[in-house]
Amino acid sequence: MRFDWIANNLDYLVELTGMHLWLTLLPTVIGLLISIPLGYLAFTLRRFYPLIVGGTSLFYTIPSLALFILLPKILGTKVLDPLNVVVALVFYTVALLVRVVADGLASVPPEVVDAARGVGFTRMQILFKIQLPIAVPTILSGLRVVVVSNISIVTMAAVIGITQLGTLFTMGFTRRLFVPILAGLVICLLLALALDRLLVLLGKVLTPWSRKGAL
Repeated sequence: MRFDWIANNLDYLVELTGMHLWLTLLPTVIGLLISIPLGYLAFTLRRFYPLIVGGTSLFYTIPSLALFILLPKILGTKVLDPLNVVVALVFYTVALLVRVVADGLASVPPEVVDAARGVGFTRMQILFKIQLPIAVPTILSGLRVVVVSNISIVTMAAVIGITQLGTLFTMGFTRRLFVPILAGLVICLLLALALDRLLVLLGKVLTPWSRKGAL
């Protein structure tokens, strides 16, 4: 095994890592912004909960490779356009987070909401000042799963030629090189660990009232 390959291709590894991060974080943020109103609707309109949560959960049953191939025909983009990966991962993020948001809002004690309503809070004030802050630990727990999942799914895009860390897997396979595959695996693992720790720290910042180590 020639581990000097890593030193000789360090700039390339940094480029792939940056692209992988972008393809992971952008759809995660967009998916979260979409999931919050959908989760709120599922929480407030309880009879539509199965339809909203069940319908969005079905997105996750679509094979990622098939979605990467179909989206260019639907969106009118080129096969190698990273937008296809972003849109696909938005679907997967929404599939996982809508239920999490709805259940997080449901975990807020009703008496707290009643008290806020009693002092004159509007519905939106209750949502953003009471319900979402209390639901933060639950939502962040789901978000941690989503981030790790998206890091893994992004690598599949290398099969259709989208450049990111998954490119190291296809390169290693076609050239029969073990080191690029190992490098890709290690970097993906480190990214997952780093982003997970950042979300844990974010949770502590957003919920200073929570007990230490609650996440």
